[in-house]
Amino acid sequence: MNRVVANGKPFEVEPGTTVADFVRARDLDPRFVVVERNGEPLERARYAEVTLEEGDRLELVRAVAGGSHGGGLRERLERSRLYVVTDAREGRGDLEDFLEAILSAGVDIVQLREKEAEAGDLLRWAPVFRAAADRHGSLFILNDRPDVALAAAADGVHVGQNDLPVAAVRRVLGPEPLIGLSTHRAAEWDAAPPEADHLTAGPVWETPTKPGRPAAGLGHVRHAAASATRPWFAIGGIDPTNVGEVVAAGATRIVVVRAVTEAADPAAAVRLLLDRLPEADRPPW
Repeated sequence: MNRVVANGKPFEVEPGTTVADFVRARDLDPRFVVVERNGEPLERARYAEVTLEEGDRLELVRAVAGGSHGGGLRERLERSRLYVVTDAREGRGDLEDFLEAILSAGVDIVQLREKEAEAGDLLRWAPVFRAAADRHGSLFILNDRPDVALAAAADGVHVGQNDLPVAAVRRVLGPEPLIGLSTHRAAEWDAAPPEADHLTAGPVWETPTKPGRPAAGLGHVRHAAASATRPWFAIGGIDPTNVGEVVAAGATRIVVVRAVTEAADPAAAVRLLLDRLPEADRPPW
């Protein structure tokens, strides 16, 4: 028998036991479990071929729809309040620490947005986002690229008005992953296709993350609040000094970039924003 440790508990396993065998023996479905073996993420495609050895240390996290963090993707989307968009923080070299800090503080959704990056770079960064989101029961979204989102096992993708149409994105992703769509004025909001699981309304204020995009203003937020039939987020220039105005206009969820990514203490910024948002006991939209 080989002795291994999983999630801090010792187990004895027969020689030749694969990771997939071990996961199933715990009454878990390998399709919905993220495994770290001896501190390194293990590709899900290799679960059935990697055999456990004496002294192996495993961490098992049920991470996707049906997992241990409380329901499927859409249920978790409905409960979400704070969504942070970030680049890969290559210049700072602190991506893992940053994600751990903000997700520990209560961020519900994190998006990887690197507009000029090649697919290979996105796939290199994505496992860091995937693992961090899994540890905290949060959602991991990729910007713009449904093909890469699928390859990276992201929970979904966010697209803009001039990106691949939402219906085509749904054909690429299949029925389960989430699709978010940006809207900048009432006509775009009203025309949003049913395949989009959630919408953003903004930018509420002009922001350097969207150069050349005029502010949609609080009027767009009010329109969204009055007509929403699915989860939605206000976005654009929102920070602790003005989030109260967005909430007063009817928003219960927000997307932020600089308010967290450029904060001296990102975790503190997250907690401050959450303190100023309504609690989650509200209708799903």
